[in-house]
Amino acid sequence: MEWTLSELRRFEDESMHLQRTLDLSNAMKERFPQQILAVSPVEVDGFVTYDRGDATIAMQIKTTVTVPSTRSLLPVELRLAFSFTESYTSDRDHLDRYDTENDLVFVLADSQTPIKFDEAVMENIIEQIPSRVLTPEEQAGTSMPNGKGWDVKEEGATDQETINTVDPRLAKLKELFPDQDKED
Repeated sequence: MEWTLSELRRFEDESMHLQRTLDLSNAMKERFPQQILAVSPVEVDGFVTYDRGDATIAMQIKTTVTVPSTRSLLPVELRLAFSFTESYTSDRDHLDRYDTENDLVFVLADSQTPIKFDEAVMENIIEQIPSRVLTPEEQAGTSMPNGKGWDVKEEGATDQETINTVDPRLAKLKELFPDQDKED
């Protein structure tokens, strides 16, 4: 679904209400293969307004995304419900109408450049995914992944066995500095 500013001009007097369900699963898996495993149908509800040459999209989004755990890469389902507002203009002089520190405003090449609604929704979904995603078991803190001769430690965690272990290749060096092992 896409529109140009010229096409949206007809909504200058009355906003366009948009309420539908989008199937973005394949598009999102293709565009964001490392972040997205699956996406349930995306419910969108909101308005597109046109005002003096600019368009604003204000939407409520609801969906469920399946993403890999950041620790184990196991699938994790995240329910998302959020809103976003984006404005579009083809005239840089219109930027003074917005609080550019808080408002998201895109400057289009001209009034015939399409506003790609599906892409805006997909990008906003990606922005809602937290940087740390864990399975329920990982959140419970049961255990970290491990294997033969290796294990994962949380940042800042210490293991007494690790502290007292000397790499056998460096054992001879330890004899050169005998005072270093004594604690004050």
